[in-house]
Amino acid sequence: MPTNLFFRGVIIGFALAAPVGPVGLLCVRRALADGRHAAFVAGLGAAFADTFYGAVACLGLSVVSSFLMDHHIVLRIVGGIILMVLGVRGLLANTADEPAAASGPGLVKDFLSTFLITLTNPGTILASMAVFAAFGAIGHQGGSPSMIIVAGVFGGSTLWWLVLSAMASAARSRLSPRTLVLLNRSTGVLLVLFGIGVIASLAFGCL
Repeated sequence: MPTNLFFRGVIIGFALAAPVGPVGLLCVRRALADGRHAAFVAGLGAAFADTFYGAVACLGLSVVSSFLMDHHIVLRIVGGIILMVLGVRGLLANTADEPAAASGPGLVKDFLSTFLITLTNPGTILASMAVFAAFGAIGHQGGSPSMIIVAGVFGGSTLWWLVLSAMASAARSRLSPRTLVLLNRSTGVLLVLFGIGVIASLAFGCL
């Protein structure tokens, strides 16, 4: 029974993390610029945020979900700004022939950036609730079963970012320096556009 719950959580976590979006793009950009370890740490930030939202959905924490939805405008503005800042930094940065060695401060920034981007997206909690409901794992009242599922969510999300960072890093070694610079700047542009889209959607009342 616990094993089944854990693997159910793994599938949920993988399903939450796998859709391509700004965080996945940022993870790829980190792999192109700084290598696999930086990309994985960036993905790990998103995994922690996915786990948080997974716990909210699994445990039925309506107070937390209500607070997040009530403040979704501020949260999305913050997330949009973070995306634009990271995109501009990507446009201004050059990609070296070899990835720079991952350092403590840089890894912390990578982790926090993806954690905040994922956490400030209230749409994530809606996706979490939908996926949890689909797997019959929503609204538990705590205890070991809920904790096992939440642990599985973290494992599944982490597994996705490990796979993505490894694939992006492997692709990096086969690209020319000129192509790497072009891709790095292209992902920077896309991140800026994602950020603008987030804020613009609020201005036009789309979300």
